[in-house]
Amino acid sequence: MVPLIWLIAGIVLLAGEMLAGEFVLAMLGVGALAAAGGSAAFGLEWLGSSLVFAVASVLLLLGVRPALKRRAQKSIEGYQQHSEKIVGSSAVVSRRVDGHGGRVRIGPDEWSARAFLDEQVMEPGERVTVMRIEGATALVLAE
Repeated sequence: MVPLIWLIAGIVLLAGEMLAGEFVLAMLGVGALAAAGGSAAFGLEWLGSSLVFAVASVLLLLGVRPALKRRAQKSIEGYQQHSEKIVGSSAVVSRRVDGHGGRVRIGPDEWSARAFLDEQVMEPGERVTVMRIEGATALVLAE
């Protein structure tokens, strides 16, 4: 009975992946299928098969999912991450920006910002250009 439940869970998770497209449910589905196989092959009960599920899922999420996501993104022609798209775009200072911090509005989004050149100071309302993105901070230069 335990292998059948894991098998059904795996199929449901893999089907859910078709809607999500993030490879998380797929990794969990394969983990559930591994638990079903381990349970059937070795007669594992709930505790043992749950351990197989947990180990397989974590290994797949950490080892396989990042590579799959990179490959999928590369296969989409012209794919760029959001942060790559906004480099070179114009922004408006919403809170004073200097070498230590500040805030800018890039399109509809509010970003933390820092002056690209440490000595520059930009006041609210000024237009700036996004030179680079570091983490969640836009490095901006006065226009």
